Amino acid sequence: MGAVIFWSLISVIFSFLCSILEAVLLSVTPNFISSEVRKGTSTGLMLQKYKEDIDRPLSAILTLNTIAHTVGAIMVGAAAGEAFGENYVNLGFMEVSYETIVAVVMTLIILYASEIIPKTIGANFWKSLAPFTVQTLRILMFLLFPLVWVSKWITKFLKKPQVKSVLSRHDFAAIVEEGSVGGSLDESEAKIIKNLLQFEKQTVRDIMTPKTVAFMGNQDETIEEFYKANQPIRYSRIPIFGETRDDIIGLVLKDEILKKIADGGGEGTLSSIKRNANFTQDDKPLPALFQELTKEKNHLFVVTDNFGAVVGLVSMEDLFETLLGQEIVDEFDKVEDLQKLAEKKWEAKKNGN
Repeated sequence: MGAVIFWSLISVIFSFLCSILEAVLLSVTPNFISSEVRKGTSTGLMLQKYKEDIDRPLSAILTLNTIAHTVGAIMVGAAAGEAFGENYVNLGFMEVSYETIVAVVMTLIILYASEIIPKTIGANFWKSLAPFTVQTLRILMFLLFPLVWVSKWITKFLKKPQVKSVLSRHDFAAIVEEGSVGGSLDESEAKIIKNLLQFEKQTVRDIMTPKTVAFMGNQDETIEEFYKANQPIRYSRIPIFGETRDDIIGLVLKDEILKKIADGGGEGTLSSIKRNANFTQDDKPLPALFQELTKEKNHLFVVTDNFGAVVGLVSMEDLFETLLGQEIVDEFDKVEDLQKLAEKKWEAKKNGN
């Protein structure tokens, strides 16, 4: 009986250890590893090395676990046979040998004591167990090097090359939703992250201000006339057009208008202080637009369709509003959403109002 208990304990102890190591290794987060690497700790450096080639430490863990289970089962079975022989227990409806009872009990012990309990502990306390895991894996991989090398060689030919991340945008969105529900992310933070995940799918047309409601000036209008008609001027950059609003020839800066008014130069036309306008297409993805805005150092672009016709305006503020998920307004804004205003005007025009 003593041999049965001894070999059972040996099997369970080694299996318990393997389950702890596996759970900790798989639970360690990239952020924790990066933080430890920046601190220069050996734990962080070793974890980074193990995570980069995770097949090696996992092979060592699984090899030891298999050895523990196999040797334990053999030795426990042999010890049980020697201790109990061919004796049976009558359960009323059937007779069961002591060896069978020992096997069932051993299976339950392994299930709970070397699988469920240690993996739960490792998953919950991985941060405090990380240093122990690193040192233990270092010893384990040294002792089992030949077997680990063979496992590595086999998996190298069986494993498909990982050409892309296993996490999709949908997975990240689900993680954000979980974080929001669990309280680790504020509602506003979760909203911004979700908007960022959708950023690539949107185009300029989705966020632009339609031409029909865009604020513009006529090139022949004097600076003073424009200022008096529109004060206080809300926008820092104002497109100006020629004969029609489809003929945008450039833009003027509010600061230059105010400077001209202050210096007594309001009799000049808007075209006299115009700057070149930048153009972009309405089907351009938003990440490309952001790069273009920053590259050109210009916060306002004129939007055209594929035929070159002007369809609206887009600004850096429109991008920020898209990421934040809300309109940025000040005390002078009478309309929050100009796209909705354009839709209402179009509906009214169709209905003859």
